[in-house]
Amino acid sequence: MEGRKVPSVVFKTRVRDESVGGPNPFRWQDVRSDELFQGKRVVVFSLPGAFTPTCSNEQCPAFERLYDDFKDLGIDEVYCLSVNDAFVMYQWGKSLNLKKVKLIPDGSGHFTRRMGMLIDKDHVGFGHRSWRYAMVVKDGVIEKFFEEPGINDEGENGDPYGESSPENVLAYLRS
Repeated sequence: MEGRKVPSVVFKTRVRDESVGGPNPFRWQDVRSDELFQGKRVVVFSLPGAFTPTCSNEQCPAFERLYDDFKDLGIDEVYCLSVNDAFVMYQWGKSLNLKKVKLIPDGSGHFTRRMGMLIDKDHVGFGHRSWRYAMVVKDGVIEKFFEEPGINDEGENGDPYGESSPENVLAYLRS
């Protein structure tokens, strides 16, 4: 995975736009993956789903808490990606009170599929989701990849979390 260019896709996002008016002043905005990764050194972590226990109680809050450590080590941005739509990701970010980590909705799973990380979680009623991973991306190229062990579609090994933790990514950046 390391040395490979990240997939070029379009993410369907929602952005606040007061000119829209009303109680929900948001409009659709396409964001190309190239805009997020080119000319920058970023951390991306991907997880199975918004509002799920490990993602909501451990992984995303830990990246938010350690965000400034990433910035101090020269990381331009920290992105959380999930196979959820923009509406779900927005509400999840609000529920977690995220201020620093940027959420990327991969609603149709195009980025995740092209990364080779799209799995079937029908055994828990989720459908297609991302396997848990993190990566350091420099100018659109994967510099370092952290994948949880045991990727599979059958629900074996549960939902491991550790390899893709912010602490592991920070340890790499400090080495």
